[in-house]
This record gives sequence, C-alpha cells and structure tokens, in this order.
Amino acid sequence: MLISLSRGLRMNVAGRPRLRHAIATLTLLAVLPLAAAISATPAHADFRVCNATQSLIGVSIGYRAKAGWITEGWWHVEGSTCKTLIEGPLSSRYYYLYAEDAERGGRWDGPISMCVADKQFKIAGVSDCFARGFQRAGFQEYDTGEQASWMVQLTDQPGTNGAAAVTGAGSQ
Repeated sequence: MLISLSRGLRMNVAGRPRLRHAIATLTLLAVLPLAAAISATPAHADFRVCNATQSLIGVSIGYRAKAGWITEGWWHVEGSTCKTLIEGPLSSRYYYLYAEDAERGGRWDGPISMCVADKQFKIAGVSDCFARGFQRAGFQEYDTGEQASWMVQLTDQPGTNGAAAVTGAGSQ
C-alpha cells in the first residue's frame, strides 16, 4: 500500500504531483472496507404491515406453529407507517391477516375464520371461538412462497370486489 501511495505522489515529467491518482487510490481504499461491511450485513427478515391510509388501524395475524394454529393481535399501526408483527425469518409459508380501521370503521378481511379478542391477545386454536369467549373474524391468506420476509400494505384504494385493496410483497 505504501508503494502504491508513494507512486501516486511522484512528480510527473512536468514537475506536478500526480495528486488525482493518489486521491482516487485513497478513496478506493476507504470505500472498499465499507462496501464489504454493508454486503456482509445479513438482510433483515420479518413480517411487516404498512398502513397507507391516514387512519389508525388495528391488525391481527394468524399462522401455523409447531403446537397448532395461533392468532395474535392487536398491533396499532398509525397512518402512513409500518409495524413489524413477526421479527426474524418467517417459519411458515402461509400467514393470515385481519385489520380494522379504528377511526372510520372499515376492515380488511378474508374468508378464513379465526379467533380474535377485544383486547391484546394470543390465542391457540381456531375452532370454538365463541365457546371459548372469543369472537370470530375472517382473515385474508398470504402465501409468502417460503420467503424470509413479507410485507403487506393496507390501502384505501378499492379492490376488484369493492373491498379495500390489500397488497403483499416478499423480499429476499
């Protein structure tokens, strides 16, 4: 490295230092370790929900765990923000989402029935919701394709059936 730098500072034939070459070499030497550190950083994996509306939204999620079906809620997602529901690499291929607009009363739902509660909850099992003191809600299924990360964006835009649109996207 010292030889390379000293060559960069040698005088050229006209007697001017080769300063440009020295600066380029120093810049490259400074940037390479930073680029290597960034590329070595593992990608952040999780299941996130982004609220593209201006309203506060309550979100619950369902998934299959080793012990059986689990539903969890409520995450409060402010307008124009995102919230991580599951941290780390996803362990299931399918996840289920149900959300309610706390200010305007709308909801993002689907055909899969699972249990929810009024307050914060983590419920094992999806059958006999009423008998166990819970409510039933329709969850939308998301096939993550076994990707490590997934993001769902809740929007005000009407979907094809008149319901609010929900989009999902994975990342590796």
